[in-house]
Amino acid sequence: MTHLAKLTKPSILKWVSSNILESHLGSSKWTFFWQAGAFHMAQNPRCYRTKRSVQTEKCEIFNETSSANSKKVAKFSRATRNEAQAALLDYLHLTRSIEFMAAENISNNSPRFLEKLLKRVENEEGDIGWSISRLLRYHPINEFEPFFESMGLKPSEYVSLLPRDLMFLSDDELLLENYNVLCNYGIACNQIGKIYKEAKEVFLYDYGVLSSKLQAFEELGLSQSTIVRYIVSSPYLLLGNVNVEFLQVLEKLKSFGMEISWIEEHLLEGITYNWKRVLGLLCLFGKMGCGKEQLARLIIKHPGILFEGSGDRTLSLIGFLLKFGSTVDQIRLLSLEFPQIQVGIFVWNLRQCFLFLNEIDMEVTEIGKIVCSHALLLGSCTMKKTSTLLNKLNVGKKRLCRLIQENPQELKNWVLGNRVNPLPESEEDLESKLQKSKFLLNMGFVENSEQMESAIKLFQGNGGELQERFDCIMKAGLNQKDVFKMVKLSPEIISQKKDVIQMKIDFFVNDLGYPVTSLVKFPSFLSFSTQRVELRLSMYNWLKDQGVVNPKLALRTIVAYSDKYFENHYINLHPNGPQVWQDLKKKIYYV
Repeated sequence: MTHLAKLTKPSILKWVSSNILESHLGSSKWTFFWQAGAFHMAQNPRCYRTKRSVQTEKCEIFNETSSANSKKVAKFSRATRNEAQAALLDYLHLTRSIEFMAAENISNNSPRFLEKLLKRVENEEGDIGWSISRLLRYHPINEFEPFFESMGLKPSEYVSLLPRDLMFLSDDELLLENYNVLCNYGIACNQIGKIYKEAKEVFLYDYGVLSSKLQAFEELGLSQSTIVRYIVSSPYLLLGNVNVEFLQVLEKLKSFGMEISWIEEHLLEGITYNWKRVLGLLCLFGKMGCGKEQLARLIIKHPGILFEGSGDRTLSLIGFLLKFGSTVDQIRLLSLEFPQIQVGIFVWNLRQCFLFLNEIDMEVTEIGKIVCSHALLLGSCTMKKTSTLLNKLNVGKKRLCRLIQENPQELKNWVLGNRVNPLPESEEDLESKLQKSKFLLNMGFVENSEQMESAIKLFQGNGGELQERFDCIMKAGLNQKDVFKMVKLSPEIISQKKDVIQMKIDFFVNDLGYPVTSLVKFPSFLSFSTQRVELRLSMYNWLKDQGVVNPKLALRTIVAYSDKYFENHYINLHPNGPQVWQDLKKKIYYV
């Protein structure tokens, strides 16, 4: 995505907004980055904290105070609030000489600040308005607090924005000037806070600069309402020459036959758009071979392809498909056939299907084939959990893999909301079950008994494999009767592969020095990993050297107990035991 060719600016883009600012703020540089496969998350949790009131020279800054144990804030009547608003309006407009519209906006849209003022005078007798006026006369306020609150900012958002050396709004003439320009242009005062947070430099513009930039937008043929919508969604459009990409996007969409009103209609309020990314996506579609008519139909039918996350959802999708080997033509065809679903949901479904195929142990190459050839299907299916499907279908992973590879359309039957019925047993499954039954009957299990049915479910592998594993244990030096006994006590031991069983027996006899016949009394030894056994024995030997454990514990006692029991009853007997245990873990498991 970062290799898109640089685009030349069309004549309409020879717009000198940056020159207006050059003598005031200089140029600003913006960088664009996108990480393939990553979703853009724009969630900023608001956290509130308590803060003591701070007194400065001849003024009081009324800070919000809160505590888990504090009393609930008193509720004031509407009439009382109206009186307080009127008093604050008079103070700002008549005493502080702030323009009436700005003063009215501040007094009408700063309820938290008014609440604090009212709490200061709630115990005084007489007229509330007079009490507030007297309070403001003798205790000048930090006017930036109600000002920022009226702009739609929360205390936790504006506390770091409060100037350290100013308390009166009139001391920051450019801030008020540019605020008034935005208000007069039709931007709601409670939306100006977003602009202040994301493009604070706008409020440093000299007289006339901001008006010139707004006028320049109008000269491009944009209506005032459209400009307001764009500025609120992307405040950085007012900064330097960063708006070039925005204008290029407009030009491209207009060349597709789309009206400005259509673009405005599909922009979401409260969302900041990265127009450079949107432009890059449009250029990428062009490089993929999408003609103007095709691209116009695609965007009109699926605006989210362009506007969801400023196109990052679509870029994530393209990156995901490229990683699995999809060709440019396959991606282009997918985009032209895209279903009526949000791009973000489509990408999420696609990834969940990939995880599902991975969890059933499908080969990576086979997953890649299915992703490339059936991406549209995968992105449209919201799958049930893997464990749920395996249970409901009553099927093993191998058979499920085989079924999906033969007919990927089966996935449509296993989506959320669909009832899933068990699959009929295959001939291979029936043959395997028959061989298992024969094997178990030879071992002395009673036919159709609960014990036999339980063993059939527990054993992994077909009947021939079970016999081979059984013979492997016998060849280690045990007779058939002893191995029958071992398997009855611990059926899981022959669910392992033959080479694993051989390796564990070799470890038991040659490394630990036990006779193979000892396995008859402790067959479950073959169920434990060699690392577990080595770790337990190493720890036991250390504890034995320290003289804190019985030196004649049985191997079953050392190995079979759970980690929690072993730690509580053995490791913790010595103060250095837990540290030695951790050191041994690192040595044995992570070498």
